[in-house]
Amino acid sequence: MKRTLGTCYYPEHWDEAIWAQDAARMVELGLTWVRIGEFAWSRIEPAPGTFDWGWLDRAMDVLGNAGLRVVLGTPTATPPRWVADKYPDMFALDAEGRVRGFGSRRHYCFSHEGYRAECARIVEAVAERYGAHPALAAWQTDNEYGCHDTTISYSPAAREAFQGWLRGQYPGAGNDGDIGALNRAWGNVFWSMEYDSFEQIGLPNLTVTEPNPSHALAFRRFSSDQVVSFNALQCEIIRRYSDAPISHNYMGRITDFDHFAVGEDMEIATWDSYPLGFLEDRVGASVDVQRAFSKQGDPDFQAFHHDLYRAVGKGRWWVMEQQPGPVNWAPHNPAPLPGMVRLWTWEAFAHGAEAVCYFRWRQAPFAQEQLHAGLLRPDSAEAAGMAEARSVAQELAEAPDVGGAQAPVALIFDYDADAAWAVQPQGNGADGAGLSYFALVFDFYRALRRLGLSVDIVSPETRDFAGYRLILAPGMMHMDEGLKTALSAGSAKVLVGPRGACKTFDMAIPVPLPPALPGLDAEVSYVETLRGDCPIALENGGSFVHWRDAMEGSARVLERDANGAPAVMQGGVWRYVAGWPDAEAVLRIVWDACTDAGVEVEPMPGALRRRETGSEVFWFNYAAEEVHHEGRIFGPASVTRDTL
Repeated sequence: MKRTLGTCYYPEHWDEAIWAQDAARMVELGLTWVRIGEFAWSRIEPAPGTFDWGWLDRAMDVLGNAGLRVVLGTPTATPPRWVADKYPDMFALDAEGRVRGFGSRRHYCFSHEGYRAECARIVEAVAERYGAHPALAAWQTDNEYGCHDTTISYSPAAREAFQGWLRGQYPGAGNDGDIGALNRAWGNVFWSMEYDSFEQIGLPNLTVTEPNPSHALAFRRFSSDQVVSFNALQCEIIRRYSDAPISHNYMGRITDFDHFAVGEDMEIATWDSYPLGFLEDRVGASVDVQRAFSKQGDPDFQAFHHDLYRAVGKGRWWVMEQQPGPVNWAPHNPAPLPGMVRLWTWEAFAHGAEAVCYFRWRQAPFAQEQLHAGLLRPDSAEAAGMAEARSVAQELAEAPDVGGAQAPVALIFDYDADAAWAVQPQGNGADGAGLSYFALVFDFYRALRRLGLSVDIVSPETRDFAGYRLILAPGMMHMDEGLKTALSAGSAKVLVGPRGACKTFDMAIPVPLPPALPGLDAEVSYVETLRGDCPIALENGGSFVHWRDAMEGSARVLERDANGAPAVMQGGVWRYVAGWPDAEAVLRIVWDACTDAGVEVEPMPGALRRRETGSEVFWFNYAAEEVHHEGRIFGPASVTRDTL
């Protein structure tokens, strides 16, 4: 696979006289790709049915004639004012019933049929005009689904669509659905919540106290399916006119829709990587960690998403937006430490990226993102990130093509489990941090990285685990029988828990009691959430925090807590972790599981991380100082490549 670079460009923001100069500078820098168009609806169609193609025709020609390959975005993330005037009820409503209206971006509800029709019309117009253009090499649908909390809408359109979706989930005679089946599945006999018809079912917001968790989880699944169908509509239209691959640019720690399901309709997954912005905004890091990595980003957060989106893209994935300097939207927005733009870029390539595109080409002097750095300053002089991008381009010209390699360890990531945790967290966690599925999984992923391991993240729909020695599925609240059987029948060892297999599909406690895993004679008798100042010490070091499963059964106890209760139990291929381990405990528990599975580890000092491909070993030092490891010195904010 050849590794390439690109950038994001907005010709509509700049005088046409400099387009050719910009294109030439991109080529001189060593860029291959340029993404355009994803926010340009008002310039493409300034009035209903009135199209201005001239400027975009010329931009496509200028970029293509310079030798650049264009990724063309569908402009549906930013409907113009006239669309909002045509459909004043197209906006999403938040959980408090407030309109999320015009004036920025992503101002639409996925369920609004009128807006969907407008999207289909503009996508078809763009695809028909440019589907065969010689510069067109890939597509991007919309932009950053779910960003700014825009997946879930409590609008009248969402309520009506949800009712129709539920009829399909609980089918009856004809198209009416079986309301009795829904009442039974949700346990609506509790608190007299039974419905006589689907038309009576509202949305799970503005209730006196918490809504039925089955209702809330169903609404989360519906909201995810609305994103899937919205994206599928665009893909189907594009394919009528173009053979170019289709992508979407996902975000970091956006988990309220199923990215695997969205990805099924596309050839490439991309994501937008902003390590410094994410550190405070999404990682959940302590103040000390934020301070230590304020100019580098978390050592594992980017890698996690690289591995996740490699799975979503079925092996084909890019970074569509790579931070090249300070951003404008986080609580604090420092400049990257020298060397970090190069490190982030090479880390993406080490995890299998086909392309890394820098956001953006030139910093905008106006509007919401005017303090968001680009490769160029607003006056077109080079910004700090340009030199590092040029360095990577020169290194790529001399680097061999790279092939992938299966990792020894697989980590199952389940968007549905994230929804279930969000619906029923059972507490706020230490210091109000929240009990989050993502945070739990990320703790286990970080432990694997600290042990020097490469990791494959896989979908919960995976049934073929051949080649893996260890599989982790922490916090997966519902495990269907097909997955249990596939894992039980394989040769890999499997680590699950806490909250493993603890719910039915409809969010009830199953009987026999969970986890009910073949070969593991253990059950959870009760659960408890823990105060931040009340951890439970483990006999081999570290503690359980946030959560504990009280375990019973005859399965082998590998470790107990300080009170003598089982902390880790084993039976068959399964190893059940009966709580949320802190950083010390999770490293040891994962290390023990690796040893049992025959996975060799190489513990990393400090912020040094290792990634192995089919032909290279990469070392990434996220620290602001030198790190010493096995007689080698790794400089601050550095990348080291070894050939296998």
